[in-house]
Amino acid sequence: MQNRRISNLIHTTLLATFLSATVSTLAHAQVHEVGELGRTDVGLSFYGAFSGTTTGGNVQQSPANSAGGIVEVRHIANPLLGFEGTYSFNRDNQTYTSTISCGLPCGSITPTTVKADAHEVTADYVASFKVLNLRPFALVGGGVLFSQPTSGQSSTNSATKGVFVYGAGLDWGLLPHIGLRFQYRGNEYRAPDLTTVFGSTNAFVHTSEPMVGVYLRL
Repeated sequence: MQNRRISNLIHTTLLATFLSATVSTLAHAQVHEVGELGRTDVGLSFYGAFSGTTTGGNVQQSPANSAGGIVEVRHIANPLLGFEGTYSFNRDNQTYTSTISCGLPCGSITPTTVKADAHEVTADYVASFKVLNLRPFALVGGGVLFSQPTSGQSSTNSATKGVFVYGAGLDWGLLPHIGLRFQYRGNEYRAPDLTTVFGSTNAFVHTSEPMVGVYLRL
């Protein structure tokens, strides 16, 4: 009987110790997560921009793939409420090709290529949650895409289009205030009309932007 009481006392003590340690760990994690919220970070990433060809109005418009960079200022208030402002830049060369022929004797119409730069500014909603030193996130937002032909080209004009943005990614904290950011962003917008020789297809273009970068938590 005495041995059974001692065994029950040991089991009770071990269970109480385990529960106390578990509660303490969860409380510490909760405090750490709360400490991580209400923070602002600045991120810099590099990406590849891959856009699809569009056709419309007897014109085929083909954007060139390019590399670019993006700066993000992000604030996380809580897991369901975060927001960011971004600025990105990449080359935005466009090739316009007629889908019709003028017939004999002139033959095919020569394609026109316009060299241009793209500047994009967006405001995005961000949802995220923290697991250890990882923070998965998803975002959706919108903004303005400004396409500007480079100098020294004739028969060109700039174009400003609204853009819809969505994406997802992962922040990987390496140090208390520094980490890596991996993400994918998708952009949806109407094709820019950068030349007076051809009209724009006026079709929606989708640009995929896989990217990798770093962030600094302020």
